[in-house]
Amino acid sequence: MGSSSGSSQDATTPLNELLSVVSLSHVNDPASTPIFPGDPEFTLDTAATIADDGYYLQYVKEGEHTGTHWGAPAHFQEGGLTADQLDPADLFLPAVKIDIRDKAAADSDYALTVTDIEEWETRNGKIPDGAAVVLWTGWESRWGSEEYANSDAEGVTHQPGFSVDAAQWLIDTGRLGTRGALGTDTFGPDLGNDETYPVSTLLYDKRRISLENLNNLAALPTTGASILVGSAINRAGSGSPATIFALLRR
Repeated sequence: MGSSSGSSQDATTPLNELLSVVSLSHVNDPASTPIFPGDPEFTLDTAATIADDGYYLQYVKEGEHTGTHWGAPAHFQEGGLTADQLDPADLFLPAVKIDIRDKAAADSDYALTVTDIEEWETRNGKIPDGAAVVLWTGWESRWGSEEYANSDAEGVTHQPGFSVDAAQWLIDTGRLGTRGALGTDTFGPDLGNDETYPVSTLLYDKRRISLENLNNLAALPTTGASILVGSAINRAGSGSPATIFALLRR
């Protein structure tokens, strides 16, 4: 009886009363947005004003992977699906959060291990198949400073990430299936000091995507949320700057 009543209520209650929405994105601002080494310059200029033109408009010039963004399979796979070839379902995923802030604070080159994931599952349950696995490193708090790239004297970036073994395990076990994502509050899922991008090369296949430079991860529950990626869909795009939302049950 109670179950039936609850189902009836869910069927008639507006979704905005059942769900709350949290942004996991940084504000796109050239003054504070770190640029991945070698990426295009980011500029944001006033193109029209109300006083002169009757309306206000800015001209945005940036790479597809500037600021908080997502990446499509074509970003690393020759012939991989581009942004306009993916389905909306590829951008709407169950989410889990793995907190490695303590380990990352002690070692900027820390890589999430299979053991870390297994221990996380012992505490929190199995990661859903086709999930967005979000790594909370604490790097979001460094946004807007040189400590975000954390480059050494030789210009090498030092940021934590996923190990190759962990990424392969997530794929082999179906946690990252035909669709799914790796997410992080750093430049990307690879260690910052590995310019061969082995994790990205594994990840970007089939319908799998990456979520990068995430923010506000304290508001993302460890389990139970979903992630929705909202962005422009560029023709033949490798991804796009995005507002990435977490959808939470009230």
